[in-house]
Amino acid sequence: MSTDAEFADAQPVPPLPPKPPRRPTAAAAPGPRPADDPQTAVLRRVPPMPPLPPSAPAAPAATGPLPVPPRPAAPPRAQPAGGAPLPPRPDRAPGSPAPTGPARTGQAAPGASQPPAFRDTAAFHLARSQDLWSGPGAHTAGRPSPVPWPRSPLPRPGAVHGTGAPAAPFRRPGARVLTAAACLILGIGLIGGAAAGGWLTEDASGAAPTAEAVFAKGRDVWHDTPVDTLFPRTVKGLGAGPGGADRTWTRIAVAPDTGCSGAYDTELAAALAPAGCVRLLRATYVDATRSAVITVGAQTTKAAPATMTALNTRFSSKNLGTRTDSMPLPYAAKGTAAEDFGPAQRASWTVRVLTDIPAVVYAVSGFADGRTFTAPQPAEAAVRPGTTTAPAESGLGHDAKDLADRIEADFRKAAGSPTPTRQASS
Repeated sequence: MSTDAEFADAQPVPPLPPKPPRRPTAAAAPGPRPADDPQTAVLRRVPPMPPLPPSAPAAPAATGPLPVPPRPAAPPRAQPAGGAPLPPRPDRAPGSPAPTGPARTGQAAPGASQPPAFRDTAAFHLARSQDLWSGPGAHTAGRPSPVPWPRSPLPRPGAVHGTGAPAAPFRRPGARVLTAAACLILGIGLIGGAAAGGWLTEDASGAAPTAEAVFAKGRDVWHDTPVDTLFPRTVKGLGAGPGGADRTWTRIAVAPDTGCSGAYDTELAAALAPAGCVRLLRATYVDATRSAVITVGAQTTKAAPATMTALNTRFSSKNLGTRTDSMPLPYAAKGTAAEDFGPAQRASWTVRVLTDIPAVVYAVSGFADGRTFTAPQPAEAAVRPGTTTAPAESGLGHDAKDLADRIEADFRKAAGSPTPTRQASS
């Protein structure tokens, strides 16, 4: 049992300050309640003043309201049942390594006391959640990466980083890439080979062909060349008419390729018989005024070069092409402007025996209205300046000569003749 002697040295406990007088309750005024009034602040309950230590002087009696203590930085943590103290909160996330380097500027050093509220800020959680953004391994030496994005571009294969460490090894291409590359190289090689072959062929073809090659190719022109090449649909003759007038001829009919029987008068057929006949091609043209019709033809022969040369000499020396009983016959296609073009309507003609290719080219002209001529004139005579005959003044001689020149040039070109030399005409 204690006595008063035991408390002789104890400091006297200051008396508790009296409670402030209660304000009278004001009558309820009309209007919104304080909780609903936007201009009324609802105050919290002020905790009581903690007791003073024994050595502190007694506080004077308060005559007004007590001062409000400062608000704590974080709400106090709830105590578990039984009164046991809570364990201290760790200063880093579970599994994170302990910091080893110096603290950053503005960051407390390890071990320094930090208020519990620091761990509840957004900056703290963002700094501690880099693994959610950048994946595991984003922390280096226990510190979060300052800026996890954007990432630096990957180095090129074989490049060296700025720190001197070699770059990641280059990945080998897959089988598809290798196959595509092989196909590309093969295709380039094939194209290059074809181009080289074309250049070689072009160089070889650029050389002048031999006379034997041209003569042999000329025998196949009639079935190797399109008809529109040998007999164009439209032929323009600049300055080909009387007095240098321009002429235009339009093809109106093409005869099927046939033999040579019935294509010439008797004397002309007998003169061409030594050369033989492989095929005869014919076409009929009309001039721009549709008043003149012209039949052109090309006979492919069986003769050798020597025979064709001898035949050309015979036609030139004996004037076989200028005789009125040695004229070619026209091709009078039904339903065209040349329908009435018969033997009696022939006004001018020309016959050429070629020597570089096995061919005989001819042309015969007349009026489209069916008028007859009793004195036809060879084309070479009708085109001479100063000639006043009907074939000369009507331009029928010019029509026969110029169209024969054009068909002759087309046959020579198709045979590959390098020098389309004009042969003797008769």
